[in-house]
Amino acid sequence: MCLATPMKINEINGNKAVVDSGDHSHEVNIDLLKDAEVGDYILVHGDMAINKVVAEDAKKIIEMVSKNSEKK
Repeated sequence: MCLATPMKINEINGNKAVVDSGDHSHEVNIDLLKDAEVGDYILVHGDMAINKVVAEDAKKIIEMVSKNSEKK
């Protein structure tokens, strides 16, 4: 099963954004987003940003996923 996961935008270069994903950063395409800004939380599936997420909600999801990963 694949999930879209929330990530924070650290840098924007044209239609690409460098996002923070736990312990690493990587680049994703932001063509589907309007008005993406550094500091925004976005849902990412593969290497494509698909939606913006409210920061509080993103942090809750990240915490929940992190807790479930620790249990395994």
